[in-house]
Amino acid sequence: MAKLNISVCMGSSCFARGNNENLEFIEKYIKDNHLEAEIDITGTRCEGRCATGPNIVVNGIEYSEVDIDKLKNILAEAAQIK
Repeated sequence: MAKLNISVCMGSSCFARGNNENLEFIEKYIKDNHLEAEIDITGTRCEGRCATGPNIVVNGIEYSEVDIDKLKNILAEAAQIK
């Protein structure tokens, strides 16, 4: 079974606009659901899409203006597709 790959933009704009909280939520989600072996999470540098941030990429699908509520839906959907 393929791993779920999550990339979190850690550029200053995305970080300040909420990806710091989004990263904490993802890490807690992974731990609480015992998904350490099934999900790879990485931080990325700014990719130049600051105006639409905070940005996250899950298995190649880009998500913009991500907040915790949107992230809950993204993770639930990604877990089903995986």
